[in-house]
Amino acid sequence: MSNLLIKLFVKDADNIKSNPVRQSYGKLGGMVGILCNLFLCIIKITVGLICGSISILADGLNNLADMGSSIVAIIGFRLAGKPADRDHPFGHGRLEYMSAFIVAVLILLVGFELLTSSAEALNTKQTPNFSVWTILVLIISILVKFWMYLFNRKIGKKIDSGVLIATAQDSFNDMIATVAILLTLTVSSFLTLPINLDAVMGILVSIFIIFSGITTAKDTIDQILGKPPEKELIEEIQSTILTFEEFVGIHDLIIHNYGPGRQFASVHVEVPQNIDIVKCHEQIDLCEKLVGEKLDLSLVIHMDPIDVDNEEVFEIRNKLADGIKIIHQGLSLHDFRMTPVSEKRTNLIFDVVIPSDLKLSINELEERIATVAKLINPTFQCVITFDNDYTGN
Repeated sequence: MSNLLIKLFVKDADNIKSNPVRQSYGKLGGMVGILCNLFLCIIKITVGLICGSISILADGLNNLADMGSSIVAIIGFRLAGKPADRDHPFGHGRLEYMSAFIVAVLILLVGFELLTSSAEALNTKQTPNFSVWTILVLIISILVKFWMYLFNRKIGKKIDSGVLIATAQDSFNDMIATVAILLTLTVSSFLTLPINLDAVMGILVSIFIIFSGITTAKDTIDQILGKPPEKELIEEIQSTILTFEEFVGIHDLIIHNYGPGRQFASVHVEVPQNIDIVKCHEQIDLCEKLVGEKLDLSLVIHMDPIDVDNEEVFEIRNKLADGIKIIHQGLSLHDFRMTPVSEKRTNLIFDVVIPSDLKLSINELEERIATVAKLINPTFQCVITFDNDYTGN
């Protein structure tokens, strides 16, 4: 069914880097959500009123809220697909993350509403009426929601869409809630209990929905604030750059995410200081183009010339690099230079990348690195520039 719908309503479905194609996927996911949730809302509210079940009525209202989520998803995809303009030179892609956050808020509102209504009904002794029609409606709901979960997860992962993945999680929540309701009605029909099991199950389901909403909201807020890039992407960028023989190493990699398919990056590439500048510039242009085509990422490379022929510099650099690992395993250095000032002083000039989990202050770190350098040679004086690690490693 999923493949048939994609084939019918998404032209050029495999070209997921195209904004029109992404919008088609988003519109398809939204329309499927609206139609399925409208159907479930009608039958659940009808059955809930007939059998007097708080949890079924709440579940039906939840489907009504899910329709709103689907509408938000459609609007979000349409707005996110707008081209860049003067006020938004990087495009509108982050609106897709905002849409996912709105869906998360709707999930939370439904969870709190269900928690309130279930808590109010906790002291009542009303037992829902149980019938074959009730079972049939709940089973249909479980099957529909499970298919919606698989469908939204499939297209969400295909186009890397946070809003569709959030919608898929919402469908999974609904499926779990309906399974719980079915179990509650079954137990209530055969056993007489001193508590309102329907209300208790409603409370448990609402807690599950609230927890899921908080998790979804956190994921989308991380995207909006700027979460670290995926480790696989960092490794792909590094391995691609280092396929060029003239490039010795990389550092200061920064990646900015302005929405799916809208990533920009900058990086410093170390090259031998005696390299031909025209040839190096040509290689940088080729590398930027290769990374863009391979990873769908706009890359800017800054060249850092280093001395690769001086064995003494190379040896001291390696000793210092190994020494600072004792302070913290995540520390690294680059742009290393040695400048003799006098017989009693040699300046070591370099940059140090600070990992995000380092607990030392800059002054404390500088003192410890200076101690490591003195152990190598008492005449060494460190001149350090500290950089932050923006890759989250």
